[in-house]
This record gives sequence, C-alpha cells and structure tokens, in this order.
Amino acid sequence: MTERPDWMKPRFDAPAPPAEIDTSTAHPARIWDYWLGGKDNFAADRATGDQILRAMPQMGANARADRAFLGRAVRYLAGEVGIRQFLDIGTGIPTADNTHEVAQSVAPDSRVVYVDNDPIVLAHARALLVGDERGTTDYLHADLRNPAAILKEAARTLDFDRPIAVMLLGVLEFITDTDEAASIIRTLMDAVPSGSHLSVSLSTTEVETEAMEEAARLWNAGGSTPLVLRTKDELAALFDGLVLVDPGVVTCPAWRPGAGADTTPVAQFCAVGRTP
Repeated sequence: MTERPDWMKPRFDAPAPPAEIDTSTAHPARIWDYWLGGKDNFAADRATGDQILRAMPQMGANARADRAFLGRAVRYLAGEVGIRQFLDIGTGIPTADNTHEVAQSVAPDSRVVYVDNDPIVLAHARALLVGDERGTTDYLHADLRNPAAILKEAARTLDFDRPIAVMLLGVLEFITDTDEAASIIRTLMDAVPSGSHLSVSLSTTEVETEAMEEAARLWNAGGSTPLVLRTKDELAALFDGLVLVDPGVVTCPAWRPGAGADTTPVAQFCAVGRTP
C-alpha cells in the first residue's frame, strides 16, 4: 500500500484519550450521529435517542438544520469574508460536508483544526484529515473547558496573526454554567485578531418549549454529559463584544437560506459574529 503523504497523517500532540470506548453509556456525539442517520452509534445511544425522539419528534430535523447551517456559515466565511483558517471545536463524528470539505471546496488552501473530546471521534480522525493537499487539516483530542490548551495546540497549524473562524456548533449546551461558557468564548476570541469570526448553534426552549424541556430531561437522565437549553437572548449575550452578522440570532433554517429553502423554525438557534 502506498504510504499516506504527510499532509494526510494525523498528529496527536494532546494527551492520549482512554484506550477503550465506553459503549454502555450514551454519548452526545453518538446520539447526534444516530439522529443524522449515521452508523457510528451503539445500543445505549439509540435507546436514549429514541426516548428523546418520542418526546420531541423534530429532533432529527434539528440535527439536520444545524448541519446545514454549518455548511452555509463556512461557505459564507470562506467565500464572502475570505477567511482561510477554521477552528472547529466539538467536531462530532464525521459525516457529509464537514468543515474542511466545505471550506476547501471554496478555497483549497484553507487550514482547518478540529477539536473533540470523544474517543470515537479520535478513532475517525483519519477521515477528518483527508482534505485538499493545498490546505491543511488537523485534529486535536481536547476539551472545550480548557480553551488555553486548545489555543496552544492549534497554534501549531493556524496562524493567530491572521483571521480565524471559531466554530462552536452544538457544543455550548454542554457547558451548563453560562458564565463559564462566556469565559470560554472570551478566551478564544481574545486570542484571534480583528476580522475573525465566531459561529455558534445551540438548542433552545423557545421553539417547541414543552417538548424540548422533556427532551432535555430525558437527555440528562440517559446521556453521559448533562446539557442546558438557552434562549435567544442568552445566545445573543454570548456574542458580547462582537458584531453580529445579519440576520443575527435566528433559528438555523433562517440563517442566510438559499432561494426557495424551507425556513420552518427548529429548536436550534444560531448566529455568526465578527471581531471589530
């Protein structure tokens, strides 16, 4: 077999993850994979996922809308804004239209660093690292709760003197303390220069309120990582010090939809902001 070129080889500079993956407890990345129709999930993930779907049948639509927002946001950032560097934290299990695929389809020289703390995502890192050889794709096994470590490792691949797009999609729910979430964002955005952008999506109680509250209760009872749902105003507050890009904080299908797109609201808000 032909040896992989250097740009396709993963580099694991962060501490090694656990040697074994616990399949007996549901995990957020695997439940999300199940809702997206993926195959990288186990019985515990499907059991919790099905419980939540019974309470909130639209959860699959939430997941798909969140993924579609990622694609539109990255195309906007790589295309209209001209950003060539992406720091995607809370990557999740690879599926179609990952950040590097979208960015490098617009600008082949885009550099992308993925970050996740799930060992099963680490196992799929090689799939994430296959990109356009004119760009660079890297993966870090690390936790959002330690942004300083993420920034240190990401600096091996990204140039922090040039604008960077920080992606936090479907991950801030798991930072249950809002002050901690705001502090993490400040740490990340204080490290990037003017012209950088922040993209966030998170689940909300403001659409399908009763169903989402029950879904959150079931998640917290059966998942490995507790979550908290936030309002539109609480998401907007996380962009303090940044300039929100039009149309501001909206349900995912309403963020810069294409002509004729279905903009039916889902219980997933999103926004993009830029550093002044």
